[in-house]
Amino acid sequence: MNFYQKEIHLKARSRGFHLITTEITSQLDELSNIKTGQLQVFIKHTSASLTINENADPTVRQDFESHMNTMVPENAPYYIHTYEGPDDMPAHIKASLMGASVTIPVTNGRLNLGTWQGVYLCEHRNNGGSRKVVLTLLGN
Repeated sequence: MNFYQKEIHLKARSRGFHLITTEITSQLDELSNIKTGQLQVFIKHTSASLTINENADPTVRQDFESHMNTMVPENAPYYIHTYEGPDDMPAHIKASLMGASVTIPVTNGRLNLGTWQGVYLCEHRNNGGSRKVVLTLLGN
């Protein structure tokens, strides 16, 4: 069994849901060495998250953003943690709801995602900046 681990920096993105599958795979040369295995992608932030979903129609990502903003609104009168602006506490809640990691099967040197699946960076802050992601690849 081989193990590889690498921390990468994702470019800064605007608030919303962004496909990052290619950005991940292009920085993981070791992927081609794995015939059967798994890739865990973990984000090192509390105001952004990761998920896997539709990779073809960008309106899905827009609908995710709209729904999350309705479900977890800014400026709720019961928020106590407001020091970093009105998008901060909602970003923490959204990140917890969406999750900090995804695990993807690897087959013959490629991510074994479904035809219409891609990895999303869910950027919940207006100005989140560059994000750090740890890639842990294991397999034979």
